[in-house]
Amino acid sequence: MQLIDLNCDLGEGFPDDERIFPLISSANIACGFHAGDGATMRRSASLARRHGVAIGAHPSYLDRAGFGRRPMEIAAAEVTEQVLEQVAALRTAAEEEGAEVRYLKPHGALYNRIAHDPEQADAVAAAAQNAGLPLLGLAGSEVERAALRRGVPFFAEAFADRAYRADGTLVPRSEPGAVLHDADLVAERVARIVQSGSLTAATGEEVAVRVQSLCVHGDSPDAVALLSAIRARLPIIRAFA
Repeated sequence: MQLIDLNCDLGEGFPDDERIFPLISSANIACGFHAGDGATMRRSASLARRHGVAIGAHPSYLDRAGFGRRPMEIAAAEVTEQVLEQVAALRTAAEEEGAEVRYLKPHGALYNRIAHDPEQADAVAAAAQNAGLPLLGLAGSEVERAALRRGVPFFAEAFADRAYRADGTLVPRSEPGAVLHDADLVAERVARIVQSGSLTAATGEEVAVRVQSLCVHGDSPDAVALLSAIRARLPIIRAFA
């Protein structure tokens, strides 16, 4: 039976965090720019420590009104500074709970931008290099190439609860069917991703995916059901020990 790291975006103000932490191996914790604050970061770090879950910084564009999901035009140097500011905030909170930040995974519009924008990708890779943290992101993307150039360890992820295009990118949330809700179908899809390294795109094409970690979004009302179904099919391992 193959093992997989299972990550989830948490500390964003949604009600299921306490039920989710026991089901995952890595937690991407909001650092205040799109959601969360010092108190939620400390609480998330405490839950992660209690359940043996690796803590990852989940930095965003400064966009609380849009939950970090609106495209923004920000200079690369400022992106690096903003990511480092968020990592520092989470590190402070984690240390207060006797825990440690172990990786970095950008959120929302920033995550999508660095998949195809070399300059912004390098800005995030520079922040990871400065912070001494590995990056978690989309396989074969610009941020993976930027991480390689800077000698930053990179972990490839796939999304359990999102539809894909034929080119391996995510179907935008604005399009119908972009977010998946059926727990049994998601678990079957995840098992196939892990076992065969492929998935079916929304338009029917077969897409090769290289994956070391799988993501379920914590803001989904189906998150607990999806994670429970995945755990019933696959054992998990913590990638960021």
